[in-house]
Parts: sequence; C-alpha cells; structure tokens
Amino acid sequence: MISRIKILDHLKAALARHRIVVLVGPRQCGKTTLARELLSEESINYFDLEDPVSLARLDEPMTALRPLKGLVVIDEVQRRPDLFPVLRVLADRRSLPSRFLILGSASGDLLRQSSESLAGRVESVTIGGFTLRELGDDAEERLWFRGGFPLSHLASTDQESGHWRKAFIATLLERDLPQWGVRVPAVALQRFWAMLAHYHGQTWNAAEPARALGVNESTTRRYLDLLTDALMVRQVQPYHANLRKRQVKAPKVYVRDSGLLHQLLGIESFDKLMIHPKVGASWEGFVIEQILLTEPHDESFFWATHQGAEVDLILRRGGDLLGIECKRADAPRLTPSMRIALEDLGLNYLAVIYPGTRRYPIAERVEAVPLHALAEADPLFG
Repeated sequence: MISRIKILDHLKAALARHRIVVLVGPRQCGKTTLARELLSEESINYFDLEDPVSLARLDEPMTALRPLKGLVVIDEVQRRPDLFPVLRVLADRRSLPSRFLILGSASGDLLRQSSESLAGRVESVTIGGFTLRELGDDAEERLWFRGGFPLSHLASTDQESGHWRKAFIATLLERDLPQWGVRVPAVALQRFWAMLAHYHGQTWNAAEPARALGVNESTTRRYLDLLTDALMVRQVQPYHANLRKRQVKAPKVYVRDSGLLHQLLGIESFDKLMIHPKVGASWEGFVIEQILLTEPHDESFFWATHQGAEVDLILRRGGDLLGIECKRADAPRLTPSMRIALEDLGLNYLAVIYPGTRRYPIAERVEAVPLHALAEADPLFG
C-alpha cells in the first residue's frame, strides 16, 4: 500500500474550508482509494455512480441526500451532472449538517459545471498517479517507464504492466468517453492519440495530424481537447512577455502519463526506451509532470521565441517567475538560451533538472538540480 498522506491532508484541509470539494483525476489514478480512506464504501453516505444501486438511490436526489449528515462522497459524478444544482441547494443550508466530496474523471466539463453551479461553495483538487515524492527516488526508473497509474506501476512484471495499459486505453476510448457523451469513433481517437505520442513535447500544429488523418484542423483540435479534458494529455500554454521578439503562441502537448506514452509508442521495455528516438522527449515530459503534480504554483507555461530561445516550463508563484529546464546530460551548463530567458523574462530562479546526483550552482540564479530532488519533502524552489 503506497501512502498518499500529502493528498489526504490536502483533502481534509479543503473539506474544512469548503462545503463541497471536487477531486479530479484521470480514471484509475487512485481517487476512489483516497475517498475510501475518508469514508467507507459501506457507508450509506457513499455513492458510486457506476453502481446501479447508487444510481437507483439517486433517482430522487434531494430525498436521498437531504437527510445525510457528515461527509458525503459521490464518485464518478460526471455521469450525473444534474446533481450540481441539488448540491448547491444542500450546501446553502444554514445548519450545514453535511459536506460533500465529489470525484470525477473528466476535468473540463466537470470543472466548468461545478464552478458555474457551485460558485463560492467549492474547492477543486486535481491529482494524478503516483509521484516520486510518494514513492522515493528508488522508484525513479520504474515510475518513468511504467507511469504513475497504480495498477500499471505495481504490476508484477513489465509485460503485465503493458497489458494493463493497453486495456486501459481501449476501455477509455470504447466505454468511458462514450458514457461521458463523446460521439467520436474510438478507432479515430486511438489513431489520433498514437499520432499525438510522436508529437510529445512539441509545439502543437493542427495542420500536420489533420492531413495525416484526412480530417480538417478543427476536428483535430476537438480530439486534442477531448483527451485533455479526460486528463490524458496536457497542453502547456505559451508565456507572452512584453518583448519585440517573435514568440511562439501555440501550446506544447504532452501525454501526461509516461507509461501510456510508451505504450502508444510501442516501447516494451526500459532497455528499448533507452535507444528510442523519443527518449529525450519522454524524460522531459516525465520531469514536467512530476513538477506540476508536486510543486506549488498558481500558473504554468513554457516560453519560446522564433529565434530559438526557450524555457521548458515556467511556474508563476505569487509575484515570482520560476523557470525549469530539463537537460538529460551528465553536467548541464549555462546556455545562451538560458541567459536570454533570465534577462528577457526576469526569472527569479532557473532550475536545470538533470539525471545526476549532485546539486550545484551554474550561474547567478541558475542551479543544476538532480531529478531525485523531486522525491524530497522540501520544495524544489525553497
């Protein structure tokens, strides 16, 4: 059993602050396991909307939910968006006999619906699979290759892990997305997703996949947004500074889970990953996902100019801008691109993440940071 104490503490604090908390994460990432640590699934206050019994109990939602006291958990809430107005009414009761933890696997519509229906009453918490901080640096190689989904990471062999990931992709496309109202053929989405894996870590250009798939650009943008809302793909938006230089305006795209990326690319073992052309892009995406899941921040971006300067990731934390460069090198050094980013963007600090063992300064406000530092309890940026 992998302890996820930090997320549990975050959930408890959020429930103390707000009447309703939305826990969002991809399918099979461990949301239900976390919720069951707060409330037993045998409790009358637990509703799993994939369970016909729970669905039947909520045929009359106000009648079912109004008498309940204490914590109430509603799992897979995206199956019943009509519950949000009911939750608003229940959350506005003066006596406040209950608080609600609602779990969902589709971020875009779910967060929009909750923010519109429950404004001022709700806090959202987004999680992913396991992180280095939860597993420790000894798990680095396995976590990178297999990804963070619990059943993939904990499988007895790499082969079993691959079978699980293959089945996960098929189930998501053939069952889950149609249940959420997506009307796109599973075959078309799988072809697009596999193609997107080859663009992992690159600036998004809708024209190329559109030509390859024989569809228009708006269709590929829709496919991209569908996979983003399902928390399978991350779009990192560009940062725009007030400069005369021409800056990249399109987002970068990443398959969020490195294990799913490797499955889509047909990489069957860690040894094959090491010689694959996408090994560098895979490592960059893995590092970026670990940072975004564990480092506190208000917003995240990347930055690039058409002249070649770029920063892989920028975190805004209050009034500070913190830069991250991912360098799969033995001893990273200051590059012209880093120097330009420091000067043009006014970065407070630039961390160069690399797979070494020693933390050392590269220049003023620039530090080489080994990947295993992400497993430590102290914040990366202090």
